[in-house]
Amino acid sequence: MLSHKLGIVLSSLALLTALGVLALLFPPRWLITILSSRICPDAVYFSDTEKPLIALTIDDSPDDNTTNKILDILQKYQIPVTFFPISSNLEGREAIIRRMVSEGHEIGNHLTEDEPSINLGDKFAAELQKAHDILSEFTTVNWLRPGSGWCNREMVKIAQQNNYKIALGSVWAYDTHIKSSNFARWFILKNTRPGAIIILHDVGDRGITTITTLEAIIPTLQAKGYQFVTLSELINN
Repeated sequence: MLSHKLGIVLSSLALLTALGVLALLFPPRWLITILSSRICPDAVYFSDTEKPLIALTIDDSPDDNTTNKILDILQKYQIPVTFFPISSNLEGREAIIRRMVSEGHEIGNHLTEDEPSINLGDKFAAELQKAHDILSEFTTVNWLRPGSGWCNREMVKIAQQNNYKIALGSVWAYDTHIKSSNFARWFILKNTRPGAIIILHDVGDRGITTITTLEAIIPTLQAKGYQFVTLSELINN
């Protein structure tokens, strides 16, 4: 009897594990909506549209070795994206940000350092403003993406008081943890649908992975009829 009950427990755990893995690999939008209030309340994760519009977003730029190569690819395929630079990366790389803006890309605020924004506590407002002051010298900035993707009600309130909307995404290929452009390509192509917000990363090895990933996913998604637009264009369409 005991072994039978243990078997049921182990079978149930295996099933739950399998369901969890499936949810990570193929996250349904209803699950994203349910989890959003716990992850980052009032954030935008996707656009509820049937039009074949998608927004590609790239975090952490600029980088001396990778960002211009990413921009070359975007120029090659004539698509606009929304970059979320980390403001401390801008010093000495201002020309890269100017190139982003001049080529029609949108700029968002990813704060000042590559760290979980939710851990900033009382420093969050000051760090948001510090990054805003730097980025707004180049263009209008209205979108915020908290570092590591977590936020709380107080952070949302501060963002709104500073005329920011918070954006996360519906298609994140775990590229901060899985250093494989093959996996990123597979994940993005499997999970992209109308209204998707795709998240990739720049800087160092992440940027190198993104370069390879972009060369694979952009022509494939365009062949499927998808049109790449900026985050603002997607949400306002």
